[in-house]
Amino acid sequence: MLNDAFGRTATDLRVSLTDRCNLRCSYCMPAEGLDWLPKPEVLTDDELLRLIGIAVTRLGITEVRFTGGEPLLRRGLTGIVARAAALAPRPQLSLTTNGIGLARLAEPLREAGLDRVNVSLDTLSAETFVRLARRDRLSEVLAGLAAAADVGLAPVKVNAVLMRGINDHEAAGLLQFCLDHGYQLRFIEQMPLDAQHGWSRAEMVTADEMMATLSDEFVLKPDDAVERGSAPAEAFLVDGGPGRVGIIGSVTRPFCGACDRVRLTADGQVRNCLFAREESDLRGQLRAGASDEELADSWRRAVAAKLPGHGINDPGFLQPARPMSAIGG
Repeated sequence: MLNDAFGRTATDLRVSLTDRCNLRCSYCMPAEGLDWLPKPEVLTDDELLRLIGIAVTRLGITEVRFTGGEPLLRRGLTGIVARAAALAPRPQLSLTTNGIGLARLAEPLREAGLDRVNVSLDTLSAETFVRLARRDRLSEVLAGLAAAADVGLAPVKVNAVLMRGINDHEAAGLLQFCLDHGYQLRFIEQMPLDAQHGWSRAEMVTADEMMATLSDEFVLKPDDAVERGSAPAEAFLVDGGPGRVGIIGSVTRPFCGACDRVRLTADGQVRNCLFAREESDLRGQLRAGASDEELADSWRRAVAAKLPGHGINDPGFLQPARPMSAIGG
């Protein structure tokens, strides 16, 4: 098992399939984009599936979430999903995406074995979408959401980051849209993971502010029927239910004590925390001929060294060298 020194066990593996993205969201990367990983540094499909297989069959991983960058840009994605779904024991398989291309791929991914999706949607305004993402592609995101629901990639979850003075006035509208369409919305505090290191605590819309804004339009009550466990979102019933909304206060309401996640980057590095300052290289060992058990031991050591928390609120906090697009969500 992937245990750390603080009694936590990692069972949820986030796998970044690529650092490339077809949007340029302001809270993630600069308008001009970033230098992508050279292709030789990216894990091949076979290397990727070997490491996922080790995690599932030897290390107790029960859920695999494919992330990016934008994972829908990874060639052979449906084949990767199908091979992961064929593992025994079979892990739960999910995907975090910006939704562009999902309208075309939702059905093939469902047939390959994908269980559900998380789609980023920060605004319902085409103008604001362009301002945030620097691309005019909102209609494609909405089409992707609808396609995911139509083929049964349920529950369809929507992730929204509120930016002060840009889209924070849309909180109630986003929630009503998701309630009307049967999507599960989660608002996420903006985290210091942008490539340009422009994150500001003063400009971040906090979980408390989100609650106050939503409470002007809806009655929110904690959903006592849902045990939070290691889930990052606090769940609330909306107007008595059955609709729900989640709030992820990564900065102001950290949930590190129950964290069950570990990350594998597109170039084969293990990160035991989203904000880790160090990584453990599995790709180098794999390509040097390491056995499955040697790779598993390296993975165990990487997770054993996990710190008690992300440290965002510590005076000496430093952002990780890699931005979110290169780490995976």
